[in-house]
Order: sequence, then structure tokens, then C-alpha cells
Amino acid sequence: MMNYQELCQQVCDIARQTGHYIKAQRQEASISIEEKGSNDFVTQVDKASEQRIVSALQGLLPESGFIAEEGTTDARGDVYNWIIDPIDGTTNFIHGLSPYAISIALMDGKELVLGVIYEIGLDECFYSYRGAPVYLNGQEVRVSATSTVKDSLIATGFPYSNYSRLNGFMDSVRYFMEHSRGLRRLGSAATDLAYVACGRFDSFYEYNLKAWDVAAGAFLVQQAGGKVCDFNGGDDYIFGQEIIAANAESFNEFKEVINRIVR
Repeated sequence: MMNYQELCQQVCDIARQTGHYIKAQRQEASISIEEKGSNDFVTQVDKASEQRIVSALQGLLPESGFIAEEGTTDARGDVYNWIIDPIDGTTNFIHGLSPYAISIALMDGKELVLGVIYEIGLDECFYSYRGAPVYLNGQEVRVSATSTVKDSLIATGFPYSNYSRLNGFMDSVRYFMEHSRGLRRLGSAATDLAYVACGRFDSFYEYNLKAWDVAAGAFLVQQAGGKVCDFNGGDDYIFGQEIIAANAESFNEFKEVINRIVR
């Protein structure tokens, strides 16, 4: 029987140690930057951090595989697979702007069973595992109890390469500007989802995301009492490149707005 509590604490330690490395590297005078695609950047720190995380996780669970943003390994496990983003918010990192975070999730078959997000700038570690609540630096947290969109503070992310749904997305931005307490765009989907899980944001939506952007955060939202789906209300939010996350009270209204406006 897997001891998820112990495993989660070990993953938190790995995330913190790697985060300290990333923060130290940010103080260096020069950071090597590559452009993977339009406005899609990677640094040598992303790659080195992923190598550190992968090596450490292999030591914890040798039979596991990986789905990792920078392609440090393409090994897949028969049962367990880690989903890793070594720096979620690389553009923020390059510019010395918080937040940027480490995101680590574990899948047992098709089920998420563990999630850790370490936001480096504020030294905040959000974590949970199967059967447990969500913790922030050791203190239990939950989603907010806001019951309506009009009373919600909403997070989103701006598309930076795929503009195929831009018209509908901009319509949704206008709608929420007029019918909510406001929109925020922090530049790190993992952090946005962690903030939904702890009640700082009431809801979050974005398209053109990858599994490593959302896996840990989606798990945390659900463990904290929230709900998650794709734009159609289905469950293809890990690999389907779109996600809606909200507290349980406002989820249905928020989902209906996204489904109606963003095409």
C-alpha cells in the first residue's frame, strides 16, 4: 500500500529544495533564454531544475514515469506517472516578476493522487494527497464560499500563441469585467489554481494549457472542496488544453458563462 502522506512530504521537500536553487539562479547576472515557439520561452534554469526534480522523484518511486515540460525524460510508467512543470511562469521568472512556481502531480493510472505547487517568491507550498485536505505551509485551507459570479474575483491567463478562440475569450473578459469583482492575470496557471484552492481566487479559466500547467492545481482545487471541468463541463481538463475551476457554490454559474461565451 502506497503511503501517500509520506510521499507527499518528500515531494514537498524536493520542490522546496529546487525552488531555492531556482531563486539563487535568478540572482545570476545572465540567464540563457531559448524560444520554443511564439512567446514560449525556456531557460537553462528550467532544464536544470527539471533534471533535479526527475532524478529525485526517480529515487522515491523507481517504477514511475514522467510527463515533463522540458522533455528531460520520456519514460512512461505502467501505473505511476509524474506530471512536472519545473517553472510555471517562465516569462515572469525571466523578468524577475512573481509568481512563478514548481508544479508536481502524480497519477495512479488515470487518477490524480498527489499534488504539490511551490510558489517560489512567497515561499508557499500547497499540497495534498489522496484522502487528505489541502495544506499551505502546514495549515489546512479550503476554497472560498462565494456563491455568485458577481461577487467573485476571477483569474485567467492570456493566450500567447494560439489565438483561435480569442474572440470568445475577449467576450468573456468583457463579461467578467462588467459582472464580477474583477479579473486577474498573474502569469502562472499553477499558482492561479493553488489560489483557487486556498480561497484567494473564487474561480479560474484558461485555454491552450498543457497537462503540466494544470494537473497539480486541478487536484488541489478538488481536494479543497472545489470543482473542475473543461469548457463543455466534461472531465477532459488535464490533457484537453482547457480548464474551468471554481468553488462549489459558484461553479455552475461560472461554467455556464464560459460554455456560452467562449467557443
